[in-house]
Amino acid sequence: MSANEWGDGYPQVAQQAALPPAPALAGENQYVRTADPELSGYEPEFLEEVEDLPTYRPTVGCIIPAYNEAETIAGVLDSLLQQTRLPDVIHVIINNTSDDSVEIASHYAGPHTRMTPSGEQSTIIYVHDIGKNPDKKVGALNYGYSLVETMDYLLGVDGDTTPEPDAVENLVNEISSDDRIGGISAIYSIDDSALDKPMAKFLIAGQRAQFAAFNMQNLLKGRNMAVLGGQFSIFSTQALRDVLRDSHQRTPWVSDSEVEDSLLSLQIKSAGYLTKISARARAHVGGMDTLRSLDAQQVKWNFGAIDLMWPGQRGDTKGQPFHPNLRLRWFEHMSMVINIVTRSMFIFLLAGSLSIHAFVFSPWWLLPPLAAVWLNFRVARSMEFANKRDYLFALMVIPAEIYMIIRMGHFVRAWLKFFSRQQTDNWAAQAKAERGKGIAWMYPFLAFGVVFAIAAVIWTMLLSIPLRSDILAVCWPVLGVITVLQTAWMIIKAMKRYRGFKA
Repeated sequence: MSANEWGDGYPQVAQQAALPPAPALAGENQYVRTADPELSGYEPEFLEEVEDLPTYRPTVGCIIPAYNEAETIAGVLDSLLQQTRLPDVIHVIINNTSDDSVEIASHYAGPHTRMTPSGEQSTIIYVHDIGKNPDKKVGALNYGYSLVETMDYLLGVDGDTTPEPDAVENLVNEISSDDRIGGISAIYSIDDSALDKPMAKFLIAGQRAQFAAFNMQNLLKGRNMAVLGGQFSIFSTQALRDVLRDSHQRTPWVSDSEVEDSLLSLQIKSAGYLTKISARARAHVGGMDTLRSLDAQQVKWNFGAIDLMWPGQRGDTKGQPFHPNLRLRWFEHMSMVINIVTRSMFIFLLAGSLSIHAFVFSPWWLLPPLAAVWLNFRVARSMEFANKRDYLFALMVIPAEIYMIIRMGHFVRAWLKFFSRQQTDNWAAQAKAERGKGIAWMYPFLAFGVVFAIAAVIWTMLLSIPLRSDILAVCWPVLGVITVLQTAWMIIKAMKRYRGFKA
């Protein structure tokens, strides 16, 4: 910015307040610099002029990939226009749509101005219908990047995500405060105020608890975020350009990954930047209110994570499979394996013990569920927008346990899908499930029923009672040791201080 753009005051003062000559070298006559009385009167005016100097305002380009978002796109745009810090431009990129998304979004196209606490702000909304796009959401994201790549930051927003009014302002303040940060994700939750069906209320309560536990885990680990979720995240465009250079890509997002946001997060980390979760910015994402849609979403997420984690799957990820952003993923999957083992063993051993009238109840078996309730209650209390349903989900034991079993089914199906090398379009599968089609979500439970029936036949028809007794005598202590360790871990997690963070 040239001096003329700064106004008249500053250059004039600078010219009048010429500094005296530099002090003499050692050994020469020295003198003490004193303030010029004639210039001291300019001090208040000078300070006022400095305070009035224009400050640099980072530019933010918002892109919203939208696929059949007719029911939600208006709410998303309304929430963005109500921000305390408006994005400088908003691009709605509609792709492969078959509903009224284009027509609804078009009502918002054009300039918008509103008065905010920091003054009048303006933005412009553009609506792009790119028609049939083989790369789907990835193609829409890359199209949006080409529109805002010259700006300082790219704000990615899903077509069903509504941020809190100060979310953009918080994200911009945080990312602009540290050049080491390549991207920041908002704290995600799900709005459950408009639910009416019991199944939807149960599933959304489970997802809210799942999001809260994940958010708090990242907040307590130095706010390091392994995945900058596409729902509501801000990226440094310089970091994205560095990813393109280091990864030899033409676009930030690639179409050969089930979880494009996870892969980009790894690449940003590998480029030397930090990936963070915001301490204050919050956004409400779209939840899955049916077993079909939840299964499709979770299987896609798990399958994509396995694709990144498994050795040799992606040679473009530095340090794979021990990339810093993947360590937490490995831990999550190992924890799920332990959950599957303990619950399956308990069901089989309980059934076997009852079959020979050898089960003896011990009060010690109440400790694991009590520890789980305590941990779930802490998670519920950590939520910024916790409600009665969240506390009931945590305290009633059974809902949280059923939801864990459902998640176990997703986990097993994702790994079986990976090892079977099925060539499936998981994006299409999720879209199909959200339309209420498909029965794949039932497969893990049907398979478990078949395995349990076969085990029951073998147990009762082929094994003698002494052999059954010996098996129980060995397996119950093994289960006891695993359960003790798992319970201790839950207690340690429940005792952690949250240091003022809210999930």
